Amino acid sequence: MKLNKKEILEYQQNRSPYLMIDFVDEVIPGKSAKGYKDLLEDEWFFKVHWPKDPNMPGMLQIEALVQMCALSLFTLPGNKGKLVYLISADKIKLKRKVIPKDRLIIETKINAYNRGIAKCEGLGKVNDKLACSAEFDLVLPSVINNYKKK
Repeated sequence: MKLNKKEILEYQQNRSPYLMIDFVDEVIPGKSAKGYKDLLEDEWFFKVHWPKDPNMPGMLQIEALVQMCALSLFTLPGNKGKLVYLISADKIKLKRKVIPKDRLIIETKINAYNRGIAKCEGLGKVNDKLACSAEFDLVLPSVINNYKKK
């Protein structure tokens, strides 16, 4: 499954300027998602994050990984348009600057998913060189609430 920007917006709730993905080349529901973010010169964060040396903040790079991976959950039956929250992030690596005119290629996968909690990993590359990577956990509150004791 491929998703353009309009289709991405049907699946998840982030909106501009906080949407950190532009196109999804491949989604395998419950398994993985790959795509990219094209960094335009007028991105809001370039204006305020080191204006004389603009670069995408590291945590926004990680947010791009999270948003891409979340599409693996949103494309599962019954999850379209639901909320997902980042609940932990580990082994964060920020290896290089991501600057205006770069294309951040994003590859993510879900290593385990049970009862609304997903253990995930992702990486971002620019020009085939690692820019960022992380392991992180996502939760779908609408799913996990089904398992709470009453």
